[in-house]
Amino acid sequence: MGEDTLSKVPIRNAMTIDVEDYFQVSAFAPYIRREDWPIIHCRVERNVERILDLLQRAGVHATFFTLGWIAQRYPAMVRRIVAGGHELASHGYAHRRASEQSPAEFASDIGTSKHILEQIGGQIVRGYRAPSFSIGAGNLWALDALQAAGYHYSSSIYPILHDHYGMPGAPRFAFYPNGAHGLLELPISTVRLLRRNLPAGGGGYFRFFPYALSRSLLRRINSHDNQAGIFYFHPWELDPEQPRQHGIGLKTHFRHYVNLHRMEDRITALTHDFHWDRMDRIFLENAR
Repeated sequence: MGEDTLSKVPIRNAMTIDVEDYFQVSAFAPYIRREDWPIIHCRVERNVERILDLLQRAGVHATFFTLGWIAQRYPAMVRRIVAGGHELASHGYAHRRASEQSPAEFASDIGTSKHILEQIGGQIVRGYRAPSFSIGAGNLWALDALQAAGYHYSSSIYPILHDHYGMPGAPRFAFYPNGAHGLLELPISTVRLLRRNLPAGGGGYFRFFPYALSRSLLRRINSHDNQAGIFYFHPWELDPEQPRQHGIGLKTHFRHYVNLHRMEDRITALTHDFHWDRMDRIFLENAR
């Protein structure tokens, strides 16, 4: 194999799914009581099944950042994720923002989630993603807590300016926020444009932007930055028939519901337009 052939090996990007149900999103917290979660009809299992089928058809392996609360109720779903060759990772237990927990509460949440997922999935849980990307400049201690709990990496700092989260001054690609001996942080993808970071890694932005723009941004990360992209979405984003919440405000309504009916086709297109793999295979093999 010559040098020209080696240079054309495509970059693998990380496909990630934050496994939570529609009523658990942070934006709905003021409207849906946490105490009512157990009596709300869950739709996550069938939506994850759709995602697993979609990924299998495309030959893509992904990382599933899964809530411990969900895993306890749907252990068979967790085992199907693992059986499909995907990485099982933690989204915490109860979808509480890291920035709203004390160090003791956070340690309990991430430890409980890791234990539950490992017991059900039968594999070591190495990765963690904070709900709503809620680790930033004010609580970098959370990364030390994750390392102490046995996690190998985090994907919890989003280097953008946002009204609910973000650390715009953070590096755009893999780094060690607490020093070389600390935890590896893997930020969601952004593109640097006009001296600010433009979100390019999924979520509501992916549903709002035209697909051609999202594809162009990811291609720029691969070609211009020569870096792997990190993309994320939620099972509820493929579920346009989910129950609608009322009285939630126009901004929240728009962010949650815009283009849900287009999402499955866009994810399918994404799986064909890029090369994808699990977070651990892409970033941990050559870490440090």
